[in-house]
Amino acid sequence: MKKIIFLGALAVTALGIQSCLDYDDPGSELSVNQSTTETTVYHGNADSLGYRRAFSPEEVQAGIDTLNKYKYLNQSLTGQYCLRGAKEGNVPQAHAYQRQYSLGPDAYAQYFTVPHKDFMYGTLTSTYNVSEEFNGDPLGAYTMVKNALMPLLNHPAIDSIPEIKAINLLYYCVSAQEKADLSGPFTYIEDKQNSEEPTEYNDMKTIYYGIVENLDSIVACLKYYDEQVKLGDEGTRPAWYKSTIEKILKRYCTTSRAMMTGDWSMDSYIRLANSLKLRMALHIVKVEPDVAQRWAEEAVASGVVENADQQHALYPTISGFTHPLIDIANSWGDLRMCASFESLLSSLNHPYLNYLFTKNGNPILNEKTGEEYPANSFVCGIRAGELVGEGQTYPLNPLEAYSTIVNSTMAMAPLYLVKWAEVDFLRAEGALRGWNMGGTAEFFYNRGIENAYLDDSSMPNSAYTGALSDYMAQESPVDYVSKDPRGLNEDWPSVTKIGVKWNESDAPEVKLEKIITQKYIALFPLSTEAWAEMRRTGYPKVFPVLNTDDGDGSIQQGEMIRRIPWNASDPLVISCINASGIPALGGEDLQATRLWWDADVPNF
Repeated sequence: MKKIIFLGALAVTALGIQSCLDYDDPGSELSVNQSTTETTVYHGNADSLGYRRAFSPEEVQAGIDTLNKYKYLNQSLTGQYCLRGAKEGNVPQAHAYQRQYSLGPDAYAQYFTVPHKDFMYGTLTSTYNVSEEFNGDPLGAYTMVKNALMPLLNHPAIDSIPEIKAINLLYYCVSAQEKADLSGPFTYIEDKQNSEEPTEYNDMKTIYYGIVENLDSIVACLKYYDEQVKLGDEGTRPAWYKSTIEKILKRYCTTSRAMMTGDWSMDSYIRLANSLKLRMALHIVKVEPDVAQRWAEEAVASGVVENADQQHALYPTISGFTHPLIDIANSWGDLRMCASFESLLSSLNHPYLNYLFTKNGNPILNEKTGEEYPANSFVCGIRAGELVGEGQTYPLNPLEAYSTIVNSTMAMAPLYLVKWAEVDFLRAEGALRGWNMGGTAEFFYNRGIENAYLDDSSMPNSAYTGALSDYMAQESPVDYVSKDPRGLNEDWPSVTKIGVKWNESDAPEVKLEKIITQKYIALFPLSTEAWAEMRRTGYPKVFPVLNTDDGDGSIQQGEMIRRIPWNASDPLVISCINASGIPALGGEDLQATRLWWDADVPNF
């Protein structure tokens, strides 16, 4: 068992979980008892990482004192939490997570279906329904991250600790990439300048290139730190400086598993940055294949995530929360398994069927035949796009009887930023395209499956690993038909026609489908990235969404949603969208408008 030490907002010790925000290191000068509000707003310094020089103890301490005086370092924690379903400086929790993921991307990726329409604020009648109350919330997560981090990144005091600045810029890059992939253009350049009233929307190519430029600078800064630390007092990062950086990381950085095990190098952050760059490289492969290959090969050569301890996530076991999906799905009854996910897992006989999802929790009456299926009869999902029921409880709403997640399995699942298994599947696709990924497509594909389970990947789940041998040997899918137990819809034969076992003689398109299908399962429940890959590749194959006309009218039956519209109501925002947003998007503000990288061309 690896020793867990102080990290971020909370610390796990032999005595349990204790608050680390009140942690008082006797040698620390990071704590202050009072704070005031700073009236000066700084602009335009977020990109600058002036790290190639020595800093005096007085200079560093003065910078830290200023940042602590105005609580800027606390905002780092706020930004990290907001990356995965949080608000107002709290750890991830159900309400914010629901509005960020469950009422949009979770349904678009067809992991879940919302079974009822009435919420405390607003209604949602089917998967593609454009709700003014919920539509902008996935985008609002970025706004919270940006509002938390940009005052810190633009403040001159952060320049005396460039490694901390680089790490917080990295957190911003994660959010900016996800924001762009949800809706497209946004005020990226002005946001980084800490503008209070941004008006100019930047196109996605500008945003992507800007993020990658930042990632390269972040990697250079953090590698320089590690190199200088190895030099000891002969370098520009002497022992006192290293100690100061470690104290800040212990108190204000929650996402690094490596640091939980005592590795205070910058290696895991370097690998997070490179892994994000690798993700973005594959996103643009259809529009700029040469750039995509260059970015991907640079990322792998510089170092991407290669094991469980190098991953970054918000860990419930460390930060003291349970996965928000438990409340959303099971306490509130606001989510049920999607029929497409049910069909895919059943067609591949995936281990998740045995321990991640329940069977029907209550009896279901077949309204066509009058037959009643008893509780715990089968795994059953709701078809995406089905018009939802009335009420959040059974039997008022029969859809509440459908399959949901198992609390004990989901409770401590990490909320990954970039997961090790995802990185391996990215490398598998790159190798399939002939790029230098440091190994073969088959190797990374198989290793990706082996480490794809939902649980904390430093603690392998025997229910998953024990089934791997049989799972990975499947050459063909199970002949599966998804049925509506209420009898209101026709049977849905599975659209999954591939097996799991890697076959070197398969055509490239079949290999790609296998890679993306397994990546989609591994990503669960990170629906934002799963949905992006579905749009980019067309995989995994899923059932067409019903009632697409319940959206904004732009999606034809059989097609899938391509972006979340801005759907603005404020006159000033509408003016900005018309002036620069629509030209940057290259199409109307609709669900069917494709983003820059989402080209309607073959995968090869």
